[in-house]
Amino acid sequence: MPAPEAVLVLNSGSSSIKFGLFEISAAEPALLCKGLLDEHEARPRLVVKGPAGEDLFEKRRDEADADGGHLFADALAFIDDRFGQDSLRAVGHRIVHGGPDHSGPVELTDDITAKLEALTPLAPLHQPRCLAPVRTLSAIRRALTQIACFDTAFHHGLAPPASRFAIPRRYEERGVRRYGFHGLSFEYVAGRLAGIAPQLVAKRTVIAHLGNGASLCALRNGRSVDTTMGLTPLDGLVMGTRSGTIDPGVLLYLQQHEGMSVEDVQHLLYHESGLLGVSGMSADMRTLLASREAAARDAIDLFTFRAAQEIAMMATTLQGLDCLVFTGGIGEHASEIRSAIGERLAWLGVRIDAAANSEGRERIGTGDSAVDIFIIPTNEEIAIARHCAALLRERHAA
Repeated sequence: MPAPEAVLVLNSGSSSIKFGLFEISAAEPALLCKGLLDEHEARPRLVVKGPAGEDLFEKRRDEADADGGHLFADALAFIDDRFGQDSLRAVGHRIVHGGPDHSGPVELTDDITAKLEALTPLAPLHQPRCLAPVRTLSAIRRALTQIACFDTAFHHGLAPPASRFAIPRRYEERGVRRYGFHGLSFEYVAGRLAGIAPQLVAKRTVIAHLGNGASLCALRNGRSVDTTMGLTPLDGLVMGTRSGTIDPGVLLYLQQHEGMSVEDVQHLLYHESGLLGVSGMSADMRTLLASREAAARDAIDLFTFRAAQEIAMMATTLQGLDCLVFTGGIGEHASEIRSAIGERLAWLGVRIDAAANSEGRERIGTGDSAVDIFIIPTNEEIAIARHCAALLRERHAA
């Protein structure tokens, strides 16, 4: 059998890297295998599973692997061994911030990578982790094509007033504007919704990506017209360890009266706030839902209050609400959270069917709900694979 044409998709998280290997010879990418690279464990490991989750391969390293170089070499060796040395056409990376210049995927060169690294102040928690594998893979296999796919690209068309901050215009001219994130997730879910319910494409839709990172996207005709994250991934909803929207005066107070440095405040907002900060116990919604502690309930209450509040804000942008979609780890799996958000939005005509919600069905609205309500699992990896396949086809055609 000839070697398949494949793209390796990397989705870098806070402590590990999820990956998927996709065959791209057909119109729709097909998953060949998936897994995890965890370079931060005491014994770094590579885990590979088949499309149905069956175990294919696991390797642990005895030594530390600070840059992941050994694990990436192991992953490339596994791909060459199992699928053929000529199978891997490219590596696609989820890059959180594309800045003002990138409205779609781009092949990574040293110059583009350096420019993306310069955007680190706009996503200090995410950008370095997304870009580190680019450098590592380039050192291991220089000739391998690497492609960046951006979380900001789906929102690139945001226009004033939704894109604008009320600060002096000279800063907007320097790129200080609302960019939005989770775009690869929103893009995938919007495409799935169009397949499930094409009659809703032209309707007023809000997608709620709820997870450790959380944001909303207001869609009209399948395009982003508003979103809750802004210049950075700190804005908007309450998240696992991030504060979301906060009075700027709080930050001034912390610096002027609590003696906190800029670095201290940044660490507080990214790592010590959100569900963790309010509960004082965990950033994991599953832990909070299982707890009987009052502080855990306070954190959950704030999470659902703010989510409902900002869904209403998105409805204001859309001038109504026809469809609400839940996705992300919390959105897909936490029925209690979906129910609480729905109850807060009852005045908008949101009615969630208790049985459908509890069972996690695709459609969870009641028959008399004025808003269509869905649970649609996201898949950022296949969205990246599609972009990579299209870019490679364009390059081949040229």
